[in-house]
Amino acid sequence: MLNALNVLAVDKGNISGKVVEEVGGLSIPSAIVSVYLDTSEQAISTSATDENGFFIIKNLKAGNYKIKISYVGYAALIVNGIVITEKDFDKNLGSLKLSSEQNALQEVTITVKKPAIEFGADGVTFNVGSSLLAEGSTANDILKNVPMVQVDIDGNATIAGKKSTRIFIDGKPSDYMSSNIADLLNVLPSDAIDKIEVLTNPPAKYSGDGEGIINIVLKKGFKIGFNGNAGISAGLQGNVNTNANASYKAKTYSLNASGSYRYNINKGESHNYRENFFPDTTFYYDQFGNYKNKNNGGNYRAGLDWDITPKQQLRLSANYNNNLSDNYSVNELHYLGEDLLESRLRNQLNTGNGKSRNFVINADYNLQTDTSGGKLSVGLTFNTNKSYDERAYNTTYMPVTSSPQTLQKNNNNNGNEGINFNLDYDKPVFKKRDRVELGLAFNFRKNDNDQMVQNYDFSTLQYLLNSKLTNQFYYNENIFAGYASYNYRNNGWGIRTGLRTEITDVKFDLSNGGNYDLKPYWSLFPNISVNKFFRKRYNFGASYSIRVNRPRENNLNPQINNVDTLNISYGNPNLLPSYTHQIDISFGAFGQQWSFTPRLSYSTSQGVIERYRTVTLIPGTNNARSESTFDNIGTNNSLAFMLIGNYRPTDKISTNGNFSVIQNKYTSNLNSSLNRDGLSFRANFGFSMQLPFKTAVESNLNYANNANAQGRSKGNITSNLSARKTFLNNKLNLRLSINDVLGNRNNTFYSEGENFRSNNFSTNNTQNFILSLNYRFTKVARNNIPPPPKK
Repeated sequence: MLNALNVLAVDKGNISGKVVEEVGGLSIPSAIVSVYLDTSEQAISTSATDENGFFIIKNLKAGNYKIKISYVGYAALIVNGIVITEKDFDKNLGSLKLSSEQNALQEVTITVKKPAIEFGADGVTFNVGSSLLAEGSTANDILKNVPMVQVDIDGNATIAGKKSTRIFIDGKPSDYMSSNIADLLNVLPSDAIDKIEVLTNPPAKYSGDGEGIINIVLKKGFKIGFNGNAGISAGLQGNVNTNANASYKAKTYSLNASGSYRYNINKGESHNYRENFFPDTTFYYDQFGNYKNKNNGGNYRAGLDWDITPKQQLRLSANYNNNLSDNYSVNELHYLGEDLLESRLRNQLNTGNGKSRNFVINADYNLQTDTSGGKLSVGLTFNTNKSYDERAYNTTYMPVTSSPQTLQKNNNNNGNEGINFNLDYDKPVFKKRDRVELGLAFNFRKNDNDQMVQNYDFSTLQYLLNSKLTNQFYYNENIFAGYASYNYRNNGWGIRTGLRTEITDVKFDLSNGGNYDLKPYWSLFPNISVNKFFRKRYNFGASYSIRVNRPRENNLNPQINNVDTLNISYGNPNLLPSYTHQIDISFGAFGQQWSFTPRLSYSTSQGVIERYRTVTLIPGTNNARSESTFDNIGTNNSLAFMLIGNYRPTDKISTNGNFSVIQNKYTSNLNSSLNRDGLSFRANFGFSMQLPFKTAVESNLNYANNANAQGRSKGNITSNLSARKTFLNNKLNLRLSINDVLGNRNNTFYSEGENFRSNNFSTNNTQNFILSLNYRFTKVARNNIPPPPKK
């Protein structure tokens, strides 16, 4: 009988406690509490604190455990050494204090894998270190597996259902740091990233730009002592990625540095079929192409975190990245008449090379102004980047005409400079129950795009300047902003309301004439979100905000790109800002082994900025030219429904998935062909399993099918599989990954207008087998984690 009672007690081990703020001791509801076996990399149970900050994890067997407590805006806390035995199976840890992330330098280093995905009313957080697929990769690779995020074939990331998304790094806009964000993300190594936040309703302290923000948070906290890692990965496609980082942390300061190098080969094929129909004639273009691009580049970072005094912290960081490219492509265009018989053939050989370099330096100073928790933060960011792109085009025609061959060179020099300044103050009020935040910001940005086009004169045997296409585009932008927000939290309720105001002053002009000095305009961005946690396992959230999509240099620049003379593109200097009203509603349910979060989002946008395409007949010919530009095409009403969840059937298996369906309805006075409805779909499923002998596997499957104002990007499927084995007490990791297990990625685009229909099919060499090796070294002082309080 005694043995039976002991077994019963062992199977009902409990770990309980209360989560509070370090400053003020206010309870924290909805904090995530994850329980791990002492030797496991997978959480065996995840729960959340109730409206008073309490939690209890039940039904635990005898063993050694550790828990991790995390909450958005606070540094995660680890408690080790929790032992459940037959005689001591009820562990009350008492009050566990979380500190602000700004004080993360003083926290004990987190040594346990975080849950891969954390949910909040205003978005989701993807913890990079918890994914095998993230190891040895780049920011661009990781974003493809983040819930609610979709990445197009050019490497541009957006939040599903949002027309404009901005990429931030450490809370600061990355588009101020690079002329090509995709290039920046393609060389930023995953080992430098702590987590990725998908913010569907950003707080008032963030810029009002974009319907949502993807914030890439870089690692800041380090273990006491000297730590680092070095790794290399290589794939059968010829890609190579090497990286190394090291850090040293003393009592009051830490130093860190990292470097990475990436070499990549992209190649693929395309087929475009376009029907051109006019009142007196109909003809067709059937175009085939293939390309091969080689890219190599590096990313180098260095940082200093210094606790000047217990109330003052200074953080300095610098980042430099460079990229080199070598491009080759061939395409042939078949001209088909109404009878579908070929009348002409155009062959074009394109070669080119490019280079870019970006440098960013950040300085952040934090001061605790009073004993009640008031904080003053000052931040300054300076960035400069330059890119150079040289292209050569050799075009021949069959049958031979009066101009059987043309040669053209395009040289583009592009430079960006920017300064961001922010001053923020936040203070707890009403016995530290609520919090007030105030701030000022100034953003300056300058862009200089110099385009030179030369055509070869066969009579003089030299290249001559094309004055019609050669010009220089200057762009200057100043944004002055101020904001105030108030956060209320009590009895399971959380209410955040804020107001941001921005004054935007933009000027741009072209060297060959045309000045555009826009009148400065003033914008207001209200923001409110309400959260309620109840019955210890449910969370309801609702939010409303106004956002803006400002046209910037890539949209405004009227320089003409005539690489393909029958498909030209240019910007539109007459674009106006587009404002979006958006409402999000979420409901979360949490169990010890699962979580489920449906989300409903509605938005309405006036003057939506999208790429717009027209096809016109070239006078005196039977040729039609496609012109692609941007325009305020009209109004878009969007309704999105998303399902996000995870399930852990055992302590060694974890699954997660998300599904979204988005209804877009366009109404346009610009063109009746833009009055259309469209459904977009996106789905993702992930699976991970911990196996014996320190081995783990992970897989991921993605599907996307998106509609836009003039057509649809038809469904494509991507898949990944990764397996890892650790050696030498987890210091050495060997990983094998297979990208796109089901085959190379295929992309199909359909678009139509008043007098054309177009189908484009392309495939890329995305299927790849990658082998990675990573070694971690450390010399760490013993962590001083206080033991659980005695009962």
